[in-house]
Amino acid sequence: MDIPAYHKLLIVTDAAINIQPDLDQKRDICQNAVDLMHLLGVEMPRVAVLAAIETVSSRMPSTLDAAALTVMSARGQIEGALVDGPLAFDNAISIEAAQAKCIASPVAGQADILLVPDLEAGNMLAKQLIYFAGADAAGLVLGAQVPIILTSRADPDKVRTASASLARLTAAKRLEPRTV
Repeated sequence: MDIPAYHKLLIVTDAAINIQPDLDQKRDICQNAVDLMHLLGVEMPRVAVLAAIETVSSRMPSTLDAAALTVMSARGQIEGALVDGPLAFDNAISIEAAQAKCIASPVAGQADILLVPDLEAGNMLAKQLIYFAGADAAGLVLGAQVPIILTSRADPDKVRTASASLARLTAAKRLEPRTV
């Protein structure tokens, strides 16, 4: 998404496919988003693993998954990104909010990817960014043999074109020979 109120491109994960992904699925979703950011030229994307709060609580499974994903990244199970969580939305995208809450994180306030806990959160967040913040969006499903364009019936032609362009770029990049 290109959001006028945010200083850089932002990916919101899974707003349409995985209803309640488990930890392994979230790891795969995260890696797919990281790989897409690499294709777009972001060498070390910052992934904010979102939850309602920024502390780990056994009563909130999304915080447990966020902490686990952070550790998984530190141990190389997610490659090519800085991953931190749990982070609440405000401190994921606002340095000032992170500072006010005394959060020291290389991701806080600078997220390139917002890894949402489930489809409901992702869908609501994406639509809020589009309709309230004027974000330009593209819908793409990753993880299959080819990228899949996924748009809403309410999306304008601009979103459909952006989605097709992003899918084409992703498919073309996958076909390029890898250099070692």
